[in-house]
Amino acid sequence: MADFGEILEAIGDFGLFQKLILFGLCFPNTLLPFHLTSLIFNQGNEGQRCNTDWILTVGPDLTLEEQLNLTVPRQQDGSFSTCHMFTPVDWDLSAIRENGLNETTTCINGYVHDLSVYKSTIVSDFDLVCDKANLVGLAQTVFMAGILVGSLLFGPFAESIGRQRATQVPVVIMAIFTLVTGFSPNLYFYMVSQFIVGVSYGGFRVNCIVLATEWIGKNKRAYASCLTQILAGVGQCIQAGIVYFNRDWRIAQFIMGSPIVLVAVYIWFIPESARWLLDRGKTEQARQLVLKAAAINKRTIPDRLLEKLKEGKAVERGGIRALLASSVLKKYFFSILVGWCALNLAYYCLSLNVGKYGLNIFLTQFVFGITEVPAHIICIWLLEAVGRKASLIATLLVGGFICLLTLIVPQDEAIAVTALATVGRFLMNGAGTVCNIYVQELFPTSIRQTATGLGATATRVAGMLAPVVNLLVIYHWTIPTLVFSSFALAGGALGFLLPETRRIELPDSTEEAEGKRNMKVMKTIEAPNMVDGSQNCIATKL
Repeated sequence: MADFGEILEAIGDFGLFQKLILFGLCFPNTLLPFHLTSLIFNQGNEGQRCNTDWILTVGPDLTLEEQLNLTVPRQQDGSFSTCHMFTPVDWDLSAIRENGLNETTTCINGYVHDLSVYKSTIVSDFDLVCDKANLVGLAQTVFMAGILVGSLLFGPFAESIGRQRATQVPVVIMAIFTLVTGFSPNLYFYMVSQFIVGVSYGGFRVNCIVLATEWIGKNKRAYASCLTQILAGVGQCIQAGIVYFNRDWRIAQFIMGSPIVLVAVYIWFIPESARWLLDRGKTEQARQLVLKAAAINKRTIPDRLLEKLKEGKAVERGGIRALLASSVLKKYFFSILVGWCALNLAYYCLSLNVGKYGLNIFLTQFVFGITEVPAHIICIWLLEAVGRKASLIATLLVGGFICLLTLIVPQDEAIAVTALATVGRFLMNGAGTVCNIYVQELFPTSIRQTATGLGATATRVAGMLAPVVNLLVIYHWTIPTLVFSSFALAGGALGFLLPETRRIELPDSTEEAEGKRNMKVMKTIEAPNMVDGSQNCIATKL
């Protein structure tokens, strides 16, 4: 059976065929951040007060200030109460002015929302304020739960139904329910719809990188993860612009959904992973795809490789059991899992606090998005220059330390706090890119998608916990930052347990992932040192 790395070299490991696949799978990642960013904008709230228009029946000429002075109690800081009003009475205006109102009640006639920033959000449409304010956090958690379920379902599914279908189906679901969300008549419909969008988000995100990676050679493999993240940063900037020029969340939802419909059409032309087909013993289908790739790349495949493609291969047992059966792979999985969860917790904690750093929310979101672009461009260089292991350790340790520094800076220094938060998020983003490519290279084809899916599921749990961690601010404002920063530092420390995988072929079996990987590296290093056919080589310890 031919080694797939050898096949890729023959057909071109980063030719036009791979570039088309890479672009087709990465472009949707420009649109995926719309859903995450919409959690910030769709759920924005600039304040509200009780509707006290009842007094206008006896005083139609009252100014707004006079109306509020007569009908709304003041808080200790002198501002008007946002959740209470004076109980309406059946008096004339002169009696109200003379005697005043003393008995208070909740907002029995609904709310008047501050629409100075947004024309409409789910907070204003569904009155998610006062005793219902916590439902906003619940809506965020429901979306994160959907991503978790999508990662859990579509990760293992890709091992049995293939990378292709596990990538296509989520896009179709996402296109439908992104548009459906815009028609939500109430909060419960909104949350159900967003949960399904989250499922499709998680399903596509966990599979698109693997499908792209398995078609690309070892020297350009990092491009799949990095380009995905770069386009995600661009998407955040675009979303900030969409909401800036259109402050109605429903219309913004329809604008977000339109390009996803286009993706749902062309995604059916993305081919299956030939590496997965070979692993499943579907050699003829794999052979046809390899020939197609060679034709598009204008390359010729040697006859000996074509003959090897016809040879069958024993299908290796995959799934969770195979992952847990190997002590080496378990160690790798746990080590990268902690780092992956840590960076996601920090990333979402910082992202969901975008409106609390003291600067304009649109500007802060744009800065957050635009800084992701250089973060991942740098990652492309960093992954090849210093390797996966050093990159992961450095980004997590330095990122965690930078986040801790935000506790030292006075909180009224908005620019300094935002700058540190941006740098911390920048580094956590970089760590995410490293994890996305690292996890592909640590595990064999038979369990690669299972490991990726389980890892992505665990990281989504971390994402779901972000709103909860942020709520710890009610006990002390430093607690959330201490929690996610410490977790990031621990994840960076565990990175020392992982092997280096730079410029090494993807393992196709558990044996290769555990031990033969080192033999391949030795051969790569020893070859240049052979002189006159001598087998005496410099021993290199990796």
